[in-house]
Amino acid sequence: MSLSVSRRLAAVAAIAVTGLLGATAPAALAAPTAVAAAPTPPDIPLANVKAHLTQLQTIATNNGGNRAHGRAGYKASIDYVKAKLDAAGFTTTLQTFTSSGATGYNLIADWPGGDPNSVLMSGAHLDSVTSGAGINDNGSGSAAVLETALAVSRAGLQPTKHLRFGWWGAEELGLVGSKYYVNNLPTAERAKFAGYLNFDMIGSPNPGYFVYDDDPTIEQTFKNYYAGLGVATEIETEGDGRSDHASFKNVGIPVGGLFTGASNSKTSAQAQKWGGTAGQSFDRCYHSSCDNTSNINDTALDRNADAIAYAVWNLGASTPVPPGPSFENTTDVNIPDSPAAGVNSPITVSGVAGNAPATTKVDVNIVHTYRGDLQIDLIAPDGTAYRLKNSSSDSADNIIASYTVNASSEVANGVWKLQVKDVAAQDVGYINSWKITF
Repeated sequence: MSLSVSRRLAAVAAIAVTGLLGATAPAALAAPTAVAAAPTPPDIPLANVKAHLTQLQTIATNNGGNRAHGRAGYKASIDYVKAKLDAAGFTTTLQTFTSSGATGYNLIADWPGGDPNSVLMSGAHLDSVTSGAGINDNGSGSAAVLETALAVSRAGLQPTKHLRFGWWGAEELGLVGSKYYVNNLPTAERAKFAGYLNFDMIGSPNPGYFVYDDDPTIEQTFKNYYAGLGVATEIETEGDGRSDHASFKNVGIPVGGLFTGASNSKTSAQAQKWGGTAGQSFDRCYHSSCDNTSNINDTALDRNADAIAYAVWNLGASTPVPPGPSFENTTDVNIPDSPAAGVNSPITVSGVAGNAPATTKVDVNIVHTYRGDLQIDLIAPDGTAYRLKNSSSDSADNIIASYTVNASSEVANGVWKLQVKDVAAQDVGYINSWKITF
């Protein structure tokens, strides 16, 4: 979503003070190269996500107060989600299994296109416990994944990876549905997964902002999103092994996800960082009858729904990387305001034979309050500068983009630098990370 003024101020407050100042001017300036960036992720409408939660609440109310495995409320929930996806152009598959003497259902939805040998899947469990409607646990994740899938359809997204979405049954009985799905995937199909993103409880009423620390690329993607909001995150520990990502992780599929907390209590330090009430559970209605539509924090749900779209767009629709090795610098480098000199973030490349390819890829992640002020160059080991981005009148925040550079005249090994200069006054930021792939 677009950053508000208050979020801009929060981003500024988070700026790191470390940096390499006093960059020298490049020896030569090569012709500008074409930019190949992922499509801009959409702002997922909170009202749409909450409308899905209202429907799930109504389904529970009309079916004994819950949406649990083997109950009519669960099947009605699956039917609701499936109808939305079918109408949006997805290919849906209803997978059945048996648990505790009752029929269970997984719903799988595939978006046409993308590399069938590189599958990015996002999922959430759709069942509740028998004691309540399960609106935070896990209507929140299910509704946000659904609305992200519908946003893919609205955008007519043409992803690099093949996008798949899943809603799992009988999670509350021990991850039964997701285990069934993974266990019935042939080994060759498992090998096609680029990653699985899991969303279980993302609207807790006294929320924290927790990121799974499993696959580092997925983890960093979510951290990048929250860094852009100026919101601190913590590593997720309460749900380790207790949600559907474990079914995928256990067979070697890269996983990641988001979580806002369950029965654990928020500490004073967390309350100071995120707001809310210290000494109180993140979700006082966890697995209880009060887990209804009033048991949702709108801000957390809104942020996390947008984070799902951010991850799907950036992980699923980004420019393919060249086949060679990657090198990354994740040290924050402060970008001083104009008229200060530009700054350099160096990467030492070694072990790469010959010259860089004509499709050298540069991934840039910069937190800044006015990205139009920034001029960005890739500096080769011999001092040649390749212009990645000129300054402009673009008033948006932050730069998270991929650039393709024809650096075939350059020897690959040596010190490459990302050089960033702020050419206009009043806005500041920092290089969060950058990566070069050969």
